[in-house]
Amino acid sequence: MSRFLASLLESASETTRGMTTGEPADPVRRVWSEVHEAARARADALRRAGLGPGRSVGVLAGEPAIIAPLAQAVWLLGGSVTMLHQPTARTDLARWAEDTVTVLGMIEAHTVLLGAPFDALAPVLADRGVPFLLIDSLEGDPAAFTPDAAVADEGDTALLQLTSGSTAEPKAVRITHGNLHANITGMREAARLDVGRDVMVSWLPLFHDMGMVGFLTIPMMTGLELVTVTPADFLTRPLLWAELISKYGGTVTAAPNFAYAVLARQLARADRELDLSSLRIALNGAEPVDPGAVAAFVGAGARFGLRPESVLCAYGMAETGLGVAFAPVETGLAVDEVDAEALESGRRAEPGAGRAFPLLGPPLPGIEARVVGEGGEVLGTRGVGVIQLRGASVTPGYLTVDGPLATQDAEGWFDTGDEGYLVEDGQVVVCGRRKDVIIMGGRNIYPTDIERAAAEADGVRAGNAVAVRLPAGERRESFAVVVESRKAGDEGEAAVIRKDVIARVVSAVGVRPARVEILPPGSLPKTPSGKLRRAATSDLL
Repeated sequence: MSRFLASLLESASETTRGMTTGEPADPVRRVWSEVHEAARARADALRRAGLGPGRSVGVLAGEPAIIAPLAQAVWLLGGSVTMLHQPTARTDLARWAEDTVTVLGMIEAHTVLLGAPFDALAPVLADRGVPFLLIDSLEGDPAAFTPDAAVADEGDTALLQLTSGSTAEPKAVRITHGNLHANITGMREAARLDVGRDVMVSWLPLFHDMGMVGFLTIPMMTGLELVTVTPADFLTRPLLWAELISKYGGTVTAAPNFAYAVLARQLARADRELDLSSLRIALNGAEPVDPGAVAAFVGAGARFGLRPESVLCAYGMAETGLGVAFAPVETGLAVDEVDAEALESGRRAEPGAGRAFPLLGPPLPGIEARVVGEGGEVLGTRGVGVIQLRGASVTPGYLTVDGPLATQDAEGWFDTGDEGYLVEDGQVVVCGRRKDVIIMGGRNIYPTDIERAAAEADGVRAGNAVAVRLPAGERRESFAVVVESRKAGDEGEAAVIRKDVIARVVSAVGVRPARVEILPPGSLPKTPSGKLRRAATSDLL
């Protein structure tokens, strides 16, 4: 029996809480029992369309009001959900269709469930022989479907989360019912989520694990109140995020670091009344946490009642469902200052000066973490190496175009590919991705340090700076910095920006980039969830 489904069914029958969608134009609130009734109707229609236990479906829809009952319906039938990458206005539809067909073959999809605002893509899928169903056509009778948590076992697949790598070489993380239940239970405990008190507010994309698991599946399974809009709503008017927290008394929200930097600028010039005093968790995760961006957010929000202790730095990944470690709630940002030379040359995070990393909290209940050195030895406190995880949340494997790929060793440990260390009280610190580390003169330099320095240069678009290794060849290894600027194309302005970037990077890390490239907005390769892609940027160079 699936404990995840059992919990979902229990909350649907007991809670009076629900989800609000449609802000700001047409807000509609439905209690979770109404969402559940809609899910039973969808399940009845999908069952008649041939969906059953073990079947995989791709979902291409944008509205949370559509996705919530649909995902629940697939789970109630024992199937698995894959949120497909969504095309944007700049997407080459022919290329997108090819990549989507590859993904659907990889996950052995039974069908694609197509809904607004992507209904118009039906001919594109039809031309390539992709089976699909329009979500609006799924009419069923909720009374004709009786849900049963025994339709799935703990080891059955619930979610196939596409990773953020190249869409041409897709990979899906296989999240089981047991993984979901364990991770959600751990996050609920660590964040002290309270069904009777908490109101979650989100604009996060549901094709990313932070949105799909954190701000749809958690409230649906536990019965928490949810207010949710789409990423397009946020990007069109970022201040809407704060307005929803103020209007609904939001207590829990989350976003990547860049979004807090954007909101900080909006709050700094906001001329309306807002109340952010209700917010007790503003989780910052999914990309490296920049203390400067956090300080700007806290500073700009202070006049609206935002408390600094609401900031919660977190470490997560799709391979555990979502969460790995949460900083202690209502303690705010805490950083670990370490000696730069010991870190870069000695692979030790000794207390000192030169580098500061956010403390990301202890592993969630049910997750173990350790750090392993280059020779495979387990390192002690403050030894810098690769972070490995073990526990009920950890995925058993990936699906790839070449077949299944296991993730755990014989003892159940999963290699995250992240470099970091553990401090004295067991909190996790992440320094960067192992594959991205730049080695110069025996020093291990993390690209995030370079990128933050470069992004401070005048004229560089916030959050749009990438540092990548350059092939060593006959010389020592070096690196390039690539930034976006609206002044790209003006050689005089570009020269000024280039000089500023070099000066700031040298000041921050003590080494000079071999190249600095200035590109126009929209040039840097990004994943569908908006993360910058270093490997693709290197290819671009």
